Amino acid sequence: MSIIRLEQVSRTVSLPDGAPLTILDGVDLEVFEGDRVSIVGRSGSGKSTLLNMLGLIDSPTTGEVLFEGLPARSFSSAGRDRLRGRRIGFVFQQFNLLARRTALENVATPLLYDSGVAFWRRRAIATRMLENVGLGDRLGSTPERLSGGEQQRVAIARALVRRPRLILADEPTGALDLETGGTVMELLERVANETDAALVTITHDPNIAARASRHYRLDAGRISDRVPAGRY
Repeated sequence: MSIIRLEQVSRTVSLPDGAPLTILDGVDLEVFEGDRVSIVGRSGSGKSTLLNMLGLIDSPTTGEVLFEGLPARSFSSAGRDRLRGRRIGFVFQQFNLLARRTALENVATPLLYDSGVAFWRRRAIATRMLENVGLGDRLGSTPERLSGGEQQRVAIARALVRRPRLILADEPTGALDLETGGTVMELLERVANETDAALVTITHDPNIAARASRHYRLDAGRISDRVPAGRY
Protein backbone atom coordinates (compact mmCIF):
# COMPACT_ATOMS: atom_id res chain seq x y z
CA MET A 1 0.00 0.00 0.00
CA SER A 2 1.21 3.48 -0.84
CA ILE A 3 1.80 5.66 2.22
CA ILE A 4 2.83 8.85 0.49
CA ARG A 5 3.21 9.87 -3.14
CA LEU A 6 4.67 13.00 -4.69
CA GLU A 7 3.52 13.75 -8.23
CA GLN A 8 5.49 16.35 -10.20
CA VAL A 9 6.09 18.33 -7.00
CA SER A 10 7.89 21.65 -7.26
CA ARG A 11 8.66 24.18 -4.57
CA THR A 12 9.59 27.75 -5.45
CA VAL A 13 10.25 30.65 -3.08
CA SER A 14 10.97 34.31 -3.71
CA LEU A 15 14.37 35.76 -2.85
CA PRO A 16 14.65 39.18 -1.15
CA ASP A 17 15.17 40.81 -4.55
CA GLY A 18 11.98 39.18 -5.83
CA ALA A 19 13.72 36.61 -8.02
CA PRO A 20 12.23 33.08 -7.83
CA LEU A 21 14.33 30.24 -6.44
CA THR A 22 13.31 26.68 -7.34
CA ILE A 23 14.17 24.27 -4.52
CA LEU A 24 12.36 21.19 -5.85
CA ASP A 25 11.71 20.69 -9.54
CA GLY A 26 9.16 18.15 -10.76
CA VAL A 27 9.82 15.46 -8.12
CA ASP A 28 8.05 12.11 -8.48
CA LEU A 29 8.44 9.76 -5.50
CA GLU A 30 6.25 7.07 -3.96
CA VAL A 31 6.86 5.38 -0.61
CA PHE A 32 5.12 2.12 0.30
CA GLU A 33 4.51 0.16 3.48
CA GLY A 34 7.74 -1.50 4.59
CA ASP A 35 9.89 0.59 2.24
CA ARG A 36 13.51 1.39 3.08
CA VAL A 37 14.48 4.50 1.12
CA SER A 38 17.67 6.54 1.25
CA ILE A 39 18.08 9.99 -0.29
CA VAL A 40 21.52 11.53 -0.70
CA GLY A 41 22.67 14.85 -2.08
CA ARG A 42 24.93 17.81 -1.55
CA SER A 43 24.15 20.62 0.86
CA GLY A 44 21.60 22.92 -0.74
CA SER A 45 20.22 20.26 -3.08
CA GLY A 46 16.73 20.42 -1.52
CA LYS A 47 16.88 17.40 0.81
CA SER A 48 15.37 19.12 3.85
CA THR A 49 12.58 20.63 1.75
CA LEU A 50 11.86 17.19 0.28
CA LEU A 51 11.70 15.70 3.78
CA ASN A 52 9.32 18.46 4.88
CA MET A 53 7.16 17.71 1.85
CA LEU A 54 7.04 14.01 2.73
CA GLY A 55 6.17 14.98 6.31
CA LEU A 56 3.32 17.29 5.26
CA ILE A 57 5.08 20.31 6.76
CA ASP A 58 5.56 22.16 3.46
CA SER A 59 3.05 22.42 0.62
CA PRO A 60 4.12 22.26 -3.03
CA THR A 61 4.01 25.27 -5.29
CA THR A 62 2.88 22.94 -8.07
CA GLY A 63 2.15 19.22 -8.16
CA GLU A 64 0.35 16.92 -5.77
CA VAL A 65 1.14 15.23 -2.45
CA LEU A 66 -1.06 12.26 -1.52
CA PHE A 67 -1.05 10.57 1.90
CA GLU A 68 -2.56 7.07 1.81
CA GLY A 69 -4.24 8.06 -1.44
CA LEU A 70 -5.79 11.30 -0.17
CA PRO A 71 -4.61 14.71 -1.44
CA ALA A 72 -2.78 16.54 1.34
CA ARG A 73 -4.41 19.79 0.23
CA SER A 74 -7.79 18.31 1.25
CA PHE A 75 -6.73 18.30 4.92
CA SER A 76 -7.09 21.37 7.10
CA SER A 77 -4.01 22.68 8.88
CA ALA A 78 -5.21 21.05 12.10
CA GLY A 79 -5.91 17.83 10.22
CA ARG A 80 -2.35 17.73 8.88
CA ASP A 81 -1.03 18.35 12.38
CA ARG A 82 -3.05 15.42 13.76
CA LEU A 83 -1.95 13.20 10.90
CA ARG A 84 1.71 14.01 11.51
CA GLY A 85 1.33 13.36 15.22
CA ARG A 86 -0.29 9.96 14.73
CA ARG A 87 1.23 8.54 11.57
CA ILE A 88 4.60 10.23 10.93
CA GLY A 89 7.74 10.11 13.07
CA PHE A 90 10.47 12.73 12.51
CA VAL A 91 14.11 12.39 13.48
CA PHE A 92 15.36 15.96 13.01
CA GLN A 93 19.01 16.77 12.33
CA GLN A 94 18.86 19.57 14.92
CA PHE A 95 17.07 17.33 17.47
CA ASN A 96 14.41 19.96 18.40
CA LEU A 97 14.24 18.75 22.00
CA LEU A 98 12.24 20.74 24.55
CA ALA A 99 14.57 22.73 26.78
CA ARG A 100 14.30 22.22 30.55
CA ARG A 101 12.37 18.99 29.95
CA THR A 102 13.96 15.68 30.87
CA ALA A 103 14.73 12.98 28.34
CA LEU A 104 11.74 11.05 29.68
CA GLU A 105 9.43 14.05 29.35
CA ASN A 106 10.65 14.77 25.81
CA VAL A 107 9.97 11.21 24.66
CA ALA A 108 6.62 11.02 26.46
CA THR A 109 5.36 14.28 24.92
CA PRO A 110 3.92 12.75 21.69
CA LEU A 111 1.88 10.34 23.82
CA LEU A 112 0.05 13.27 25.44
CA TYR A 113 -1.93 13.47 22.18
CA ASP A 114 -2.81 9.78 22.30
CA SER A 115 -5.81 8.20 23.97
CA GLY A 116 -6.53 5.18 26.08
CA VAL A 117 -3.73 2.94 27.36
CA ALA A 118 -0.89 4.78 25.58
CA PHE A 119 -1.82 8.05 27.30
CA TRP A 120 -2.01 6.57 30.79
CA ARG A 121 1.14 4.45 30.35
CA ARG A 122 3.16 7.14 28.58
CA ARG A 123 5.97 7.25 31.14
CA ALA A 124 6.44 3.48 31.04
CA ILE A 125 6.34 3.42 27.22
CA ALA A 126 8.81 6.32 26.99
CA THR A 127 11.11 4.67 29.53
CA ARG A 128 11.21 1.46 27.51
CA MET A 129 11.99 3.34 24.32
CA LEU A 130 14.84 5.24 25.98
CA GLU A 131 16.20 1.95 27.29
CA ASN A 132 16.12 0.63 23.73
CA VAL A 133 18.44 3.45 22.62
CA GLY A 134 20.78 2.92 25.56
CA LEU A 135 19.65 5.85 27.70
CA GLY A 136 17.94 4.04 30.56
CA ASP A 137 20.30 5.76 32.99
CA ARG A 138 19.63 9.26 31.61
CA LEU A 139 15.85 9.51 32.03
CA GLY A 140 16.02 12.56 34.29
CA SER A 141 18.63 14.50 32.29
CA THR A 142 17.67 17.68 30.46
CA PRO A 143 19.11 18.43 26.97
CA GLU A 144 21.87 20.73 28.24
CA ARG A 145 23.20 17.86 30.36
CA LEU A 146 23.29 15.45 27.41
CA SER A 147 25.98 15.08 24.76
CA GLY A 148 25.13 15.62 21.11
CA GLY A 149 24.95 11.88 20.54
CA GLU A 150 22.69 11.41 23.55
CA GLN A 151 20.39 14.19 22.38
CA GLN A 152 20.17 12.51 18.99
CA ARG A 153 19.16 9.22 20.61
CA VAL A 154 16.47 11.00 22.63
CA ALA A 155 15.17 12.52 19.39
CA ILE A 156 15.06 9.08 17.79
CA ALA A 157 13.23 7.58 20.78
CA ARG A 158 10.68 10.42 20.59
CA ALA A 159 10.12 9.81 16.88
CA LEU A 160 9.47 6.10 17.39
CA VAL A 161 7.41 6.16 20.58
CA ARG A 162 4.04 6.19 18.78
CA ARG A 163 5.03 3.48 16.30
CA PRO A 164 4.42 5.67 13.23
CA ARG A 165 3.56 4.39 9.74
CA LEU A 166 6.19 6.64 8.13
CA ILE A 167 9.58 7.40 9.73
CA LEU A 168 11.52 10.34 8.29
CA ALA A 169 15.13 10.56 9.47
CA ASP A 170 17.37 13.54 8.65
CA GLU A 171 21.01 12.46 9.19
CA PRO A 172 19.97 10.19 12.10
CA THR A 173 23.56 9.11 12.87
CA GLY A 174 25.32 12.40 12.16
CA ALA A 175 26.36 13.03 15.79
CA LEU A 176 27.08 9.39 16.65
CA ASP A 177 30.18 7.24 16.53
CA LEU A 178 30.25 4.34 14.08
CA GLU A 179 29.21 1.66 16.58
CA THR A 180 26.38 3.69 18.14
CA GLY A 181 25.24 4.80 14.68
CA GLY A 182 24.90 1.18 13.60
CA THR A 183 22.94 0.38 16.76
CA VAL A 184 20.58 3.31 16.16
CA MET A 185 19.94 2.26 12.56
CA GLU A 186 19.21 -1.27 13.74
CA LEU A 187 16.67 0.18 16.18
CA LEU A 188 15.02 2.31 13.47
CA GLU A 189 14.82 -0.71 11.19
CA ARG A 190 13.55 -3.02 13.92
CA VAL A 191 10.71 -0.72 14.91
CA ALA A 192 9.85 -0.18 11.26
CA ASN A 193 9.80 -3.95 10.71
CA GLU A 194 7.52 -4.54 13.71
CA THR A 195 4.84 -2.21 12.34
CA ASP A 196 5.59 -2.55 8.59
CA ALA A 197 6.37 1.17 8.59
CA ALA A 198 8.33 2.91 5.84
CA LEU A 199 11.72 4.39 6.71
CA VAL A 200 13.07 7.28 4.62
CA THR A 201 16.60 8.38 5.50
CA ILE A 202 18.37 11.55 4.40
CA THR A 203 22.10 10.94 4.78
CA HIS A 204 25.60 11.81 3.59
CA ASP A 205 26.93 8.49 4.91
CA PRO A 206 27.26 5.84 2.15
CA ASN A 207 27.18 3.05 4.72
CA ILE A 208 23.84 4.26 6.07
CA ALA A 209 22.46 4.82 2.57
CA ALA A 210 23.47 1.31 1.55
CA ARG A 211 21.19 -0.18 4.22
CA ALA A 212 18.13 0.91 2.23
CA SER A 213 16.52 -1.17 -0.51
CA ARG A 214 15.85 1.87 -2.72
CA HIS A 215 18.38 4.65 -3.28
CA TYR A 216 17.83 8.13 -4.68
CA ARG A 217 20.02 11.13 -5.34
CA LEU A 218 18.75 14.71 -5.18
CA ASP A 219 20.67 17.24 -7.23
CA ALA A 220 19.55 20.85 -7.77
CA GLY A 221 15.99 19.91 -6.83
CA ARG A 222 15.73 16.96 -9.22
CA ILE A 223 15.59 13.36 -8.04
CA SER A 224 17.06 10.29 -9.71
CA ASP A 225 17.20 6.65 -8.65
CA ARG A 226 19.69 3.77 -9.02
CA VAL A 227 22.60 5.61 -7.41
CA PRO A 228 25.80 3.67 -8.23
CA ALA A 229 27.52 2.06 -5.24
CA GLY A 230 30.15 4.33 -3.70
CA ARG A 231 28.94 7.43 -5.59
CA TYR A 232 27.11 9.15 -2.75
